[in-house]
Amino acid sequence: MLRALSLRDFVIVEHTEIHFDAGFTVFSGETGAGKSILIDALSLALGARTDTAFIRDGARKSDINAVFDTPASLQAWLAEHDLDADGTLVLRRVIDLQGKSRAYINGVPVTLTQLRDLGEQLVDIHGQHAHQSLLKPASQRDLLDMQGGYATLVTDVANAWQVWQKLDKQLADARARINTLKEERERLEWQVTELDQLNLAEGEWETLSAEQNRLAHAQALIENATRALDALDGETGSAHRALGLAAQQLQTMLRHDRQLEGICETIESARIATAEAASDLNSYLSSLELDPDQLHHTETRMSAVFEVARKFRVEPEEIPFLTQSLHEKLASAHAGINLDALEAQATAARAHYEQCANVLSQARIKAGHDMASAVTEAMQTLAMAGGQFQVSITPGTPGPHGIDTVEFLVAGHAGSQPRALAKVASGGELARLSLALSVIASQAARVPTLIFDEVDSGVGGAVAEVVGQLLKSLGQRHQVLCVTHLPQVASCGTHHFKVSKTQTHGVTASRIDKLSAADRIEEVARMLGGLNITGTTRQHAAEMLGG
Repeated sequence: MLRALSLRDFVIVEHTEIHFDAGFTVFSGETGAGKSILIDALSLALGARTDTAFIRDGARKSDINAVFDTPASLQAWLAEHDLDADGTLVLRRVIDLQGKSRAYINGVPVTLTQLRDLGEQLVDIHGQHAHQSLLKPASQRDLLDMQGGYATLVTDVANAWQVWQKLDKQLADARARINTLKEERERLEWQVTELDQLNLAEGEWETLSAEQNRLAHAQALIENATRALDALDGETGSAHRALGLAAQQLQTMLRHDRQLEGICETIESARIATAEAASDLNSYLSSLELDPDQLHHTETRMSAVFEVARKFRVEPEEIPFLTQSLHEKLASAHAGINLDALEAQATAARAHYEQCANVLSQARIKAGHDMASAVTEAMQTLAMAGGQFQVSITPGTPGPHGIDTVEFLVAGHAGSQPRALAKVASGGELARLSLALSVIASQAARVPTLIFDEVDSGVGGAVAEVVGQLLKSLGQRHQVLCVTHLPQVASCGTHHFKVSKTQTHGVTASRIDKLSAADRIEEVARMLGGLNITGTTRQHAAEMLGG
């Protein structure tokens, strides 16, 4: 749940830090005091879009920190994104005057997408204008799916739709391009055939080049190697003989001067090395021969490689890689022109989509029945006695959201026929229905914290008391925060904060205070009686608070 919210230089708040507890918490204050600032700040900490208007006048940036307990269900997500959470999550958002923002989770910079993904699993916000979006068919469908807990089914349908549409497009493209594909396949076939006939292996060109160079210069290699061998170990004046004579002379002198030992060892090493070099050179000469036929064969092979390289406009050593690439393209061309295989894949994808969509459709029918019963029951206590709520699910155009058209129908009083919500519900009825739907849907929500921003607008009197009891009951299963202007709702809160405006030296600031029991009586009395608070009003407020 939400543990703390810290704001610095946000709108008209210079600095404040609020600590939260479990249960039902209410926020109240005079109109324009800045009650919704809290909701805006928390929304930004959860990844909402920024605006430089959020920065307090005269400040360089706004800094928002929200501290949450870490739900066990988020451990896998945090591990997947290499984020540590030792029981606590700190979500931070910094906004500067250039309109740029930075996001952090436990001090680690993250993307806004990551912040939003995490925020959606921590907090569910019901805005004060939620009843307006309730008139949109897409919102009605999404609300039904959320109530049923069908996120996985909805994702399966969307994924199946994308696969089907992708294959369907490939099939249509293949049919339109069939002649082009045939021409492309024929061109690739003769290219691959010619390259396969050449059959140049990887690294073969380098071997051919080295072989041709050796064979073309074989006569010069033999002559020069023979001269070198004679210089090393010839009959007269060779290096090996000269070193042997020098070693022999010095050996006779060692008995007179042991300092010559090192020189003798060096000369002996040189003599041995010279003998080994002469032996290796002899072996080289025995393997070296003039071979005009092999030279002709090598040069013919190189000529063929050069010709293919020129035709395909590549370097000779690139031919093996070109061959592999064209083979892959030819395989793709064969696959692309196989209309039967594509048609089978598209048909299978459509059948899978329809299967997923039918499963979702049946689930929606059940959820619609449950929702209709729950909302109809709630209407009886929300000044709509005798009213009825229905969820109409009819076949619709297949799409990423399934095969259903979802529509909410309502009858405001007994004896009337349920009709489309947009056509029959008044503003007050719509607000009350929206609240009932929000509470009912939130009961099924898995997020730990629920926020209601003046969703009780348009209700009053005894209905307002019912609303307060609904939210208080919801607070037994979730942490519930509610911005309200109704004393009946405020008096149901377990915790109560007051938002107020102050002016110092012409500068307006907002402050948020947690109210004591006595302060709550004063605030509820203000909400009941306005500026003129009497003893009777205070007594009424105390009674509402159970004091």
